[in-house]
Amino acid sequence: MPLKYFAWFLTFIFLLSSQVVFSQKSSAPAGIAFGVVDVETIVKQLPEAQDADSKLREMQKQLQDTITKMQESLQKKVDTYLRQKNLMPAEQQQKQEQALQEEQQKIQSFYNEKVNEIQNKRDEFLEPIRNKVKSAIQSVAKEENLTIVFEKGNLLYSEDRFDITFKVLDKIKRGIDKK
Repeated sequence: MPLKYFAWFLTFIFLLSSQVVFSQKSSAPAGIAFGVVDVETIVKQLPEAQDADSKLREMQKQLQDTITKMQESLQKKVDTYLRQKNLMPAEQQQKQEQALQEEQQKIQSFYNEKVNEIQNKRDEFLEPIRNKVKSAIQSVAKEENLTIVFEKGNLLYSEDRFDITFKVLDKIKRGIDKK
């Protein structure tokens, strides 16, 4: 039932947005102006975003390499256990199996911990970038007297004349406070 209301809400917002955008051309109320910006295009061109992406990829690669080594080591222990299993008393088999399960759990815990660290680092890297882009969007919107700016990735269609992406990118490259 909540999904039905969510779909209805999205439809309502879309229709409202469409109505407002289309009315912009002919009879928009005075003082209402819209813009569209492609944040992804902007972020891809920012050196600090590229640097953050590179650092995050390296962290992920290191984690994957470490996990691979840990799993290979565990697999060797499992193989050794399986070869010797029939020669062991039942009690020793149980202890070995428990030790192997604990090691698998440690690997999983280590992986989860490192994934959380990478996510936190990602947030740490991206927060200043988000703030920079947001400030530039606000600055361009004020300069262009725009009331509302939509993110292009969420729109089904908009005319190019409403797109302020490259003005925002230029604003960032020149410095937000400079005119």
